[in-house]
Amino acid sequence: MAWSNKIKLNKQLQRSVAEAGYAAPTEIQQRIMPRIIGGQDVVAVGPEGAGKTTTYVLTVLNRFSYAPDGVPQVLILVPDQEAVEAVIEKFDLLNKNKSISIVGLYATPGMQDQLDALADGADIVVATPDRARAIYLKLGLNLNKIEVLIVDDADRIVKQGLQLPVAELANSITKAQHLVFTEVLHDKLSKMIDPFMRLPSVVEVEEIGEAQLNIHPQMLYHVPNFGTKLNLLNLFMQDDELFTKTVVFANTKQTAEHIYKNLQTAKNNPVGLYNPWTAGYQGFVSVDDFKNAGQIRILIVANENEEEIDLSGIPFLLHFDLPADKDTFLNRMVVRTAETGEETLSITFATDLELGLVKKIEQASGQKFPIGELPDYLVIVKEKKKTEEKPVLPKGDEPGAAFHEKKASNAKNYNYSSGQKAKMNMKKKHG
Repeated sequence: MAWSNKIKLNKQLQRSVAEAGYAAPTEIQQRIMPRIIGGQDVVAVGPEGAGKTTTYVLTVLNRFSYAPDGVPQVLILVPDQEAVEAVIEKFDLLNKNKSISIVGLYATPGMQDQLDALADGADIVVATPDRARAIYLKLGLNLNKIEVLIVDDADRIVKQGLQLPVAELANSITKAQHLVFTEVLHDKLSKMIDPFMRLPSVVEVEEIGEAQLNIHPQMLYHVPNFGTKLNLLNLFMQDDELFTKTVVFANTKQTAEHIYKNLQTAKNNPVGLYNPWTAGYQGFVSVDDFKNAGQIRILIVANENEEEIDLSGIPFLLHFDLPADKDTFLNRMVVRTAETGEETLSITFATDLELGLVKKIEQASGQKFPIGELPDYLVIVKEKKKTEEKPVLPKGDEPGAAFHEKKASNAKNYNYSSGQKAKMNMKKKHG
């Protein structure tokens, strides 16, 4: 579908997209741009490369069919300075109306230059939430005429703990269209945006290509927090008939030690550390030594260790934490031998804040991870409530209703093979 067929962009923008090499809109652009142009609040969920940034840059530029007056009409919130600069670069690529002024706000030593830039006139402001809030509190950012509030990479903003400045800025804007772009939608993100979204349209695009890698079978457990991860790990490891040999990956040495001590409290959880860094821990300098140690069933590996290790022949590979780099995860999961017999099963524990990386891994591997159902007897650790006061909504504004249904992929109703069922029901001894 050509840009001019169904998406009502002005002729100047149609020329811009053609010159930029965008022959036709992507799926997410086809589905949400007409809604945005129609004035609807939108939550767009899609992977990196789906065209989310181009979507809102085009719809924002499409609004300016006249000479702007230098007062911010659009506020775009992004996670960091790099994202601010990338968004402004996208505007520079597609914007032919040079009367539009775009100002970027992010943390730098001092803020006077940014205050001066706003004072000189800004029609579009691209900012990190904390910097925008700080300048707003100094009366340097005028929100009185904001018509569109955009939160981009919203899952990363939540991961960085910037929900409060987003909420305060949203509540300081009297009336606007709200657009949220994210790679994954989860409870923590919904909690941030629910109060200011108004009956939004939620559009999700999943672009999982063909499987490119031969990786071990996967199972994902979505858990609320670290404490629940520990409880789930303990439950699994109590079954010494099923979990005969398990390698557990943690992100840091401190977490690895914490898991080690926690598992040691159970009598049937003989556990060791890979390349122990302090005295007093049972440890192994090679995975082969762990395989040959009949009494030790669990080996904990810190993701800080950059050495590639041979994991062949281990029945269970369990990521308590996901490594920051998806390639580290995938390198561990690739099936490197033609061994016969029962396959290795990979288990991943992920909180809301790790679901974005899960999505990236799925896209890179070309495989959707089945979601395991949490055991009924799992103790869910309650998260401590923050003592921060909730921002006061402008009088007369009511929080929006919950606006999305749980996706089928999150409904935990997958039909597994009999082998997987037997494994995860812990009824079959691993031979």
